[in-house]
Amino acid sequence: MRAVQVVTPTGPADIEVRDVDPPVPGPDDVLVEVHSVGVAFPDLLLSRGEYQFKPEPPFTLGVDFAGVVLDPGSPESSGFTVGQRVAGVNLNGGAAEQVANPAIFTFALPDAMSYDEGAALPMNYLTALFALEERGGLREGETVLVHGAAGGVGTATLQVARGLGARTIAVVSTQEKADFARAAGADEVVVGPDFKDAVRQLTGGRGVDVVLDVVGGDAFTDSLRCLAEQGRVLVVGFAAGQGIPQVKVNRLLLGNTDVRGVGWGAYAMVRPGYMQQQWHRLLPMIESGAVKPPVGATYDLAGFGQALVDMDERRTLGKSVVRVR
Repeated sequence: MRAVQVVTPTGPADIEVRDVDPPVPGPDDVLVEVHSVGVAFPDLLLSRGEYQFKPEPPFTLGVDFAGVVLDPGSPESSGFTVGQRVAGVNLNGGAAEQVANPAIFTFALPDAMSYDEGAALPMNYLTALFALEERGGLREGETVLVHGAAGGVGTATLQVARGLGARTIAVVSTQEKADFARAAGADEVVVGPDFKDAVRQLTGGRGVDVVLDVVGGDAFTDSLRCLAEQGRVLVVGFAAGQGIPQVKVNRLLLGNTDVRGVGWGAYAMVRPGYMQQQWHRLLPMIESGAVKPPVGATYDLAGFGQALVDMDERRTLGKSVVRVR
């Protein structure tokens, strides 16, 4: 079968589509015929050898995927049946014609979701839910400021926050991204790096309760300044590539504010059943229409490397998807 593999971890330009043996599922795995694969930031880091998880090359990329169950393993334990539509997430292996995935990291895909949308769901939306609920303690009626709001995690956060009853303010860099974020569900949109004054105005001077930051860099200090009393900055990543921001803790003391790390993967992977609980938490939001992943660019399997380059150069909107079949 065909699979997107890293042979030498020298970046996305050097990944290869190779013929490999089909996977052999273990006793707790589900064998899935893959239709679509989400393009994720860990894929980019894995292609460079920069991710904290460092598999031995050659290895297959692909963190989230959607497809059809070929072999459910033990239906009594997995809960799946042959032919069932599913989505799944794992550290790697989804960018192939078939994947053997642990049943606990595999989810029934609602009928209303396409395979492309299913591949856009797991990592980004479960990260957003973990960030807002588990780490951010978001309450109904609070206001969430979302950086990188036209990207995959950003649009997921806008929609999950809406599903939790919060108001959202999107921060983006261009008018095109502003239009995309608004279409994804943002209540308010601010364009450009000088967002602090606009956010203060939009909140009547109060500030926001939660900031979700996937960007880092120069925006971080102004994010702290945007917080209302007892506000929380949730650090998801540093996509700006400007280094890791430093926190002056006196600012936290004066406003009774927090900076909290969001490491969904490390948390979820060691808690069996946690992802399934999250997925069931998302289902009512999907059914209500609050959650509907905005799929951006699509590529064929041979274009996986280009998809990573486009993401790295911040040319993408929403979640990019690779179609396997």
